[in-house]
Amino acid sequence: MAVDFFFCLSGFVIAYAYDSRLESIGAWQFIKLRLIRLHPLVVVGSALGLLLFILDPYSTLHTLFSPLKKLLLFICSVFMIPYPAVAERYNNFFHLNPPTWSLFWEYIANIFYALFFFRLRSKLIGVLVFFAALLLWYEAYSSGNLSVGWGAGNFGGGGVRVLYSFLAGMLLYRMKWIIRSNVGFTVLAVLLVLAFIIPYDLATNKWIEPLVVIFYFPLLVALGAGTTSAPFLQKLCGGLGEVSYPLYMVHYPFMWLFFSYIQKYKPGMEALIPIILTGIVAMITLAFLVLKYVDQPIRYWLLKRNPVHKIGPKAR
Repeated sequence: MAVDFFFCLSGFVIAYAYDSRLESIGAWQFIKLRLIRLHPLVVVGSALGLLLFILDPYSTLHTLFSPLKKLLLFICSVFMIPYPAVAERYNNFFHLNPPTWSLFWEYIANIFYALFFFRLRSKLIGVLVFFAALLLWYEAYSSGNLSVGWGAGNFGGGGVRVLYSFLAGMLLYRMKWIIRSNVGFTVLAVLLVLAFIIPYDLATNKWIEPLVVIFYFPLLVALGAGTTSAPFLQKLCGGLGEVSYPLYMVHYPFMWLFFSYIQKYKPGMEALIPIILTGIVAMITLAFLVLKYVDQPIRYWLLKRNPVHKIGPKAR
């Protein structure tokens, strides 16, 4: 469900940054800016995923795939072409780096924004949000929950999820539905975590999850847009924001290693706890290093070759 929150937040932020500028810079320039911002780490995550897939010391799964098929997995991952070819691991669209599936839908939402959505009047967006909410309800009811859109057999569900949440975020910004308050970062963080610890129950998730996505997540975005935090928390939020995307894009190949280790040795929880804690610290550290020494230098170099002075700092 963090993906649905991300889509809603993304719709708000994209509308905030580009609604007043997109017509002057053009759709192609917008798409280039989004590629510069997001795609370097897609390549990094794909390369890391291929390396760890081949060198996994706890699994021989890679031996079932020819060098040509491994290359195809990598190419499809880099160019974000869904390729659910590894049935042994749930037929993810992008086996080498599975979380890329939500970025795939984010790209589609950004393209639709540049070509269509930003031109629409707010009332029409509201109508689309209403019908998208109905589709979301239907998807949750028919699938049993909203864990869809990531692999073979549930492709269409991803389109439904991004359609509602991205447009809902846009509508929040367009209508200025911002709730001014002093709740601050800590309270909002707790409120957000509550949505992520809802017990998994097939009988109730098909009702609870769409309620959270349709009403609760837009409420949190509206609250977040209208609150302020203490200066030290602002710095913390800035740092977390910077490292969040690299963490998102580099952690999962190591999760495959972790799962392979569990499958092979079946360790108890007393052995897993120190591994999990060490892994969390290691992944955050790796994400920070990738941010500082890979992602940021590449993005700065690309931006120098593609000047964006026309749009100003707000959209960067």
